[in-house]
Amino acid sequence: MDLAISKNGIPIRLTSERWQHITTGHSEIADYYYEILDAVESPEIIYEGNNNAKIAVKEFYEKAPKFIVVVYKETNENDGFILTAYFSDKKQEFQKKRILWKQHI
Repeated sequence: MDLAISKNGIPIRLTSERWQHITTGHSEIADYYYEILDAVESPEIIYEGNNNAKIAVKEFYEKAPKFIVVVYKETNENDGFILTAYFSDKKQEFQKKRILWKQHI
């Protein structure tokens, strides 16, 4: 299990069970474990997800014009966990979601 620190300063766990889930459902992302953690720590934008989840999105230049999308929850001020992660090339899939945080360039 590894941790990423969210923009709210909360440790977000990537457990072996969640990693198994991610790689089973989205095998194309299986080689990008550390990039998933990085997307939580250094996203370009974070959207509000369903059921208090957060959606971190970061452009992935190795597979441009794709994005790494990581859905995670902050359960309290000291803990959180990654639900799923995948690649997307559809930036518009989030346009109707509320922006919680955005990188300032």
